[in-house]
Amino acid sequence: MAPLLVKLIFTRLRQAPMPFFVKPIARGIADQVDKSYTNPALDLHLGFVERTLAERPYFAGNDFSIADIQMIYPVEAALSRAAGERPNMSAWRDRVASRPAFQRAEAKGGTAVPRAS
Repeated sequence: MAPLLVKLIFTRLRQAPMPFFVKPIARGIADQVDKSYTNPALDLHLGFVERTLAERPYFAGNDFSIADIQMIYPVEAALSRAAGERPNMSAWRDRVASRPAFQRAEAKGGTAVPRAS
């Protein structure tokens, strides 16, 4: 989640109102942080998640578990904010979202992160 949070902060920084002469400096800093930290960290961590879900349908194996409940928000956030195709993460998210309990929870509380489908 840390790289996703940094990505969110610097995305918002690029869009924030500020004096015209400060914008190039803020954008330059944001671009450098993304280039040197955020993007490589996201590629590393999300690559691991993507490979893990290529080997099995759920995080802890063949059956849905608490690990999947714990990972729904980070995966939703990654799919909506991180660049790149992640077909295994998307398929996992669709499997989890199709579960009746998940649908009931969303009906009561709404979606935590907008889906990037």
